Amino acid sequence: MTETAPSTDAVHAGVWATLGDARTTLALERAGFDWVGVDAQHGHFDDAGLRGLFALRRGAEVPVLVRVAANDPTAIGRALDAGADGVIVPLVQDAEQAEAAVAAAHYPPRGARSWGPLPGSRDHAGSAASMPRPLCAVMVETARAVAGVAELAATPDLDMVFVGPFDLALALDRDVDDMLADTAEDAPLPVIVRACRAAGVLLGAYAGSPERAAALRAQGFSWIAVTTDSGVLQLGGEAARAALGPPA
Repeated sequence: MTETAPSTDAVHAGVWATLGDARTTLALERAGFDWVGVDAQHGHFDDAGLRGLFALRRGAEVPVLVRVAANDPTAIGRALDAGADGVIVPLVQDAEQAEAAVAAAHYPPRGARSWGPLPGSRDHAGSAASMPRPLCAVMVETARAVAGVAELAATPDLDMVFVGPFDLALALDRDVDDMLADTAEDAPLPVIVRACRAAGVLLGAYAGSPERAAALRAQGFSWIAVTTDSGVLQLGGEAARAALGPPA
């Protein structure tokens, strides 16, 4: 990532990788999406899977971000050491926890990340100062996080607030599609959008389907995980079958 703040308005359609297969995920990087999210929290990617994925990667087509298992400096550091372009940190509750995530993603003097690129990952020749700036996103998924989102979003060097709508709807005891459609001034998503725009940070979210992606886009989100790797297989299979025409 560059030092220049990215646009908060351009739509970046992403795909969410959960199956744990490195070659499938690398194929998705070349499939026309703007970014790839690799799920190490609820997907099949463990530490070895992440290392295997980035060891096979030859040249960055689009940003590949890892949703780590927890707001843990070891997990964040190892994902970046393996070759991730950034991290998405789950269940961040407040500005203090957001600062901890940012610090874990950055080398000193900004942060506390230890220098130690993993052998076999993409070329890490050079010093910490020469490394690309990682993208750091934190997930807003609870009522507490929404209540403090203005302060959370203003965390220095935070790049993105990323909404997990299913966990957020669960925490708020709401139907997820009802929440996605709610545009009232005090509704959760408009509150988050205003806070992020005021702070100048990106607005990201997991959709999981094109229909929910459209609802999130209408709310003002720009980095949206439109579907999953298994969803791409289903959508592609349906399209291929439809192109063949009706059964004889």
